Amino acid sequence: MEQIIYTLNDLIWSNALIVLCLGAGIYFSVRTGFVQIRYFREMIHLLFSGKSSKKGVSSFQAFALALSGRIGTGNIAGVATAIGLGGPGAIFWMWIIAFLGSASAYIEATLGQIFKEVKGGEYRGGPAYYIEKGLGVKWYAMVFAFVTIISMSFLLPGVQSNSIALSVNNAFDVPVEYTGGVVCLFLAMVIFGGIKRIGKVAEILVPFMAMGYVLLAIIIIGINITEVPTVLKLIVSSAFNQEAAYSAVFGSAIAWGVKRGIYSNEAGQGTAPHAASAAEVSHPAKQGLVQAFSVYIDTLFVCTATACMILFTGQFNVLHPDGGFLVENLPGIAIGPEFTQNAIAVHFPTIGAGFVAVALMFFSFTTIMAYYYIAETNLSYLQKNDTQKWPIHVLRILIIIATFYGAIRTAQVAWTFGDIGVGLMAWLNIIAILLLRKPALEALKDYKKKKDAGEDPDYDFEEMKKHYSKN
Repeated sequence: MEQIIYTLNDLIWSNALIVLCLGAGIYFSVRTGFVQIRYFREMIHLLFSGKSSKKGVSSFQAFALALSGRIGTGNIAGVATAIGLGGPGAIFWMWIIAFLGSASAYIEATLGQIFKEVKGGEYRGGPAYYIEKGLGVKWYAMVFAFVTIISMSFLLPGVQSNSIALSVNNAFDVPVEYTGGVVCLFLAMVIFGGIKRIGKVAEILVPFMAMGYVLLAIIIIGINITEVPTVLKLIVSSAFNQEAAYSAVFGSAIAWGVKRGIYSNEAGQGTAPHAASAAEVSHPAKQGLVQAFSVYIDTLFVCTATACMILFTGQFNVLHPDGGFLVENLPGIAIGPEFTQNAIAVHFPTIGAGFVAVALMFFSFTTIMAYYYIAETNLSYLQKNDTQKWPIHVLRILIIIATFYGAIRTAQVAWTFGDIGVGLMAWLNIIAILLLRKPALEALKDYKKKKDAGEDPDYDFEEMKKHYSKN
């Protein structure tokens, strides 16, 4: 069974998907005039503007909800995995996919806003909604919704809980079963409270956990400030096969950099549009720009901080593609959060392992919350009768079971399940936004025109939805 899972993952994550992700990012960057650069200051301004309503959350709450899905185990264990399988050069390709993916994030989030609907008194939206309304392909939308429900409720939660359980076990010697049970208990308390509670919890936890983690990273970077040029040179040279020690993993650097980059920042995967659609904004481009900024926070900020800590201290291994180790600085240590724990422990021996365990707890817990919200949104799309509550309860129970199961499984199996989920969603969503790019591109033009005229851009959502809808 495990061999079937690994074979399926290799098929989904072939070079074709890597080319598709990079190609889409390049295309959207060019078509938007590199929105990720031109509107950088505007992104920050919009982040703190706008208020919530009875139907939707504020821009910042939507940003926090999306960021809670982006900032997770990928920022700690994922970065370590990228280095372990692709060498330091994998970090460069994580940067590239983040920069290009920021434009893809703008497109998908803006589309989510344009085609959002009001269901159960709240805004609902995402790829399934814009695929049906914008492309007019009902079966495609239903396939995406079904794949997303399976990915978010069954395939992906285990990656987060597995990393939590392993890091807590490494730091405090707590059995993984106990950690999994505690995580599931707190998860149940949150998800049974609905989207409003999820948004509130994300709004509080995400800034707190990100600032605490990054602050410690900045301290370690400051201690090693003279090593920054050397580490940056190592990352760039390894990325282009100019570092002899890592030449054997050159191809893996690109593949794992893109794979872990998408896993971490989720640009183009189709997850962030669900949170973006829940925002109350006067113009869809506003939330598109906010979501584009969240990619920077995730990869260029948090992931880079993790990578620097690991590479400064040399607390990493690199697997040779043919077996064995290309670099083995940590004998007996598997690829995963232990790299980060050991890196912090070099400078802070008494708190290293424990701090990472707690950080991972916050990072991964909020990510699982976001997974549940996304799964619920797609279930709502498939449900024509919103009065039936039993499907929601089944979904909640399923994600709790999957979270516990992931905590007690091996890391390799958990990550492979997660990669399958991410890959399937990325295939379906990137093709969709490439086909349905026009409304998002025109929304950006409309936003720029009104801003240049000195107006606060607004947008007739209902009229534009009718204009673009194909069903």
